[in-house]
Amino acid sequence: MQDSLDKKLGAQVTNWVKPCAPSAVSWAKKMLGRHVRLEPLVADLHCKDLFAAFSEDVKQEEWTYLPYGPFESAEELATWITDECNKLDPYFFAIVDQNSNFAVGIASYLRITPENGSIEVGHVNFSSSLQSTTGATEAMYLMMRWAFQAGYRRYEWKCNALNLNSRGAAQRLGFSCEGVFRQAAISKGRNRDTVWFAAIDAEWPTLQVAFEKWLHPDNFDFAGHQIESLTNLTKPILAKQDPNLISFK
Repeated sequence: MQDSLDKKLGAQVTNWVKPCAPSAVSWAKKMLGRHVRLEPLVADLHCKDLFAAFSEDVKQEEWTYLPYGPFESAEELATWITDECNKLDPYFFAIVDQNSNFAVGIASYLRITPENGSIEVGHVNFSSSLQSTTGATEAMYLMMRWAFQAGYRRYEWKCNALNLNSRGAAQRLGFSCEGVFRQAAISKGRNRDTVWFAAIDAEWPTLQVAFEKWLHPDNFDFAGHQIESLTNLTKPILAKQDPNLISFK
C-alpha cells in the first residue's frame, strides 16, 4: 500500500521539522565570514555607505534587472529602504566588508514558505567594489548555509532570462537550472521571462564542502588569484546545467 502511494504521491517527508522564518532570528554573529558579514538592512546604519558604493557605478547599470532603482540621492535610497525593506518577506540584509566596515551590497531572502521548507535568495545587488570578489561569493555561501542549517529543503534563485551574469552566477554557486517561465512578469514596463534555479538539502553537504574548499586561503595564490575555480567544484553536483548559458543571445 505504501509503495503504491509513494508512486502516486511521492515519497513521504519524514523526520523534518518546519524551519523558522528569518525574521524570527537574532542575527548577531549568525552570518559572519572572513571577508564579509551580513546584517539586517537598516537605513540609518547602511544607507550612506550603500549610496556611496552604488554611486561608483557611473552608468548605474547595477540596477538594470531590479524592479526599482537607481536612486538619485541618499535620501531617496533611505526612503526606499524604510518603506520597502522593513518587511518580513522579502527580508533584506546589508553586506558589510569586514576590513573597511562599510556596507557594499544588499541581498534578501524572499518567497519564504517554512511550511514547505522553501526559501529564495534575491534582490542581490553588489556594488562595483564587491563584484567578482571572494567576499561576494562568501556572502552567497553564508546565506545558503543559514537556510539549509535552519532546516529549509529547497533554496531558490530566479533571474531575468536576459541576465546572463546572474544565470552564470547561479550555476557557479551550485544552483541547478529548472527551466524558463515565459512572460512571468512585467518589470519596468518590459516583459520578463524568468529562469528558475534551485539547490536542495540533499545536495547541500557536498556543496558546503565545495564552498569551503574554494574559500579556504590555500585556494588562493600570493596575488589573491584562485587556484581551483568554484565552477569546477560545483559542476559535478548540478542536477541540470543551464542549456542556454553559453549560446543564449
